[in-house]
Amino acid sequence: YTYLYTIENMLFGMGNPLLDISAVVDKDFLDKFGLKPNDQILAEDRHKALFEEIVKRNKVEYHAGGSTQNSVKIAQWMLQKPHKVATFFGCIGKDRFGEILKKKAEEAHVDAHYYEQNEEPTGTCAACITGDNRSLVANLAAANCYKKEKHLDLDSNWELVKKAKVYYIAGFFLTVSPESILKVARHASDKNKIFCMNLSAPFISQFFKEPLMEVMPYVDILFGNETEAATFAKELGFETDDIAEIAKKTQNLPKENTKRQRVVVFTQGKDDTVATVGMVTMFPVLDIDQNDIVDTNGAGDAFVGGFLSALVQEHALEECIRAGHYAANVIIRRVGCTFPEKPDYH
Repeated sequence: YTYLYTIENMLFGMGNPLLDISAVVDKDFLDKFGLKPNDQILAEDRHKALFEEIVKRNKVEYHAGGSTQNSVKIAQWMLQKPHKVATFFGCIGKDRFGEILKKKAEEAHVDAHYYEQNEEPTGTCAACITGDNRSLVANLAAANCYKKEKHLDLDSNWELVKKAKVYYIAGFFLTVSPESILKVARHASDKNKIFCMNLSAPFISQFFKEPLMEVMPYVDILFGNETEAATFAKELGFETDDIAEIAKKTQNLPKENTKRQRVVVFTQGKDDTVATVGMVTMFPVLDIDQNDIVDTNGAGDAFVGGFLSALVQEHALEECIRAGHYAANVIIRRVGCTFPEKPDYH
């Protein structure tokens, strides 16, 4: 049956709600904290001072972030109406940053249901920008405290999960609650709904391979970028660095629900997006002048958000990719994962 219209809570996302603290830094700053110019890592003790220092920079910006939350917000923005097509679950602290995240989710018309606790403060992510590179350091804090039995399992919350037709969880959440991911993934698979996941960062494939591969049989659509795809291939012993070949091999990994063939979508920055549409196909991204690129942070999240907005409307895969490319093209012209009032997309 086709949904010609979208309804509330049709898209479900779960992940780490973080407040992004972004600032332009220099190479010395990166070197001081041992950061690569373009990377995503989890904060360690040695990064404590980084958070204290970055807020003292002259042009600091605070934006609601967290990979999955960004994506569902962009999907909601692309769809515009009705409000609350997207549901989001995650854990925050009872503090000022938590209040900001709640307010921002509301402004974006996302139906956010946070698990609120006071052991840990709301999580933050330092986005250290140099040129068009960004190095992300996530201090999960509260986001790491999400508990399946305290939130996901509650009847009122599980009802929202059941209402959805499309599910999206970034790989980042594998470090927090793989049991929550599996519960949602199994539900989607049992009911022949669509479960999407993201490789999210090289460290996920490297250090969280076990939970990642436990969820993989339930994954209907897998997203990632070229670096993540290469790391994933290396970890799985694919013995190829050809991205099309990696996509094909990933598509053929074991799958629970055989009614749906797995779709693999790998973005490559300004190069063509690779997707398994029956066969492996290349989709060129929209042209953009280098000078118009303000901040590539959030481009991947935006691509997924655009893609999901077309997916919940049951559009063809090519159309989902086109919507993803549009959203990413809009977001990289702005600081943070932010967007104009309305999309100009047809």
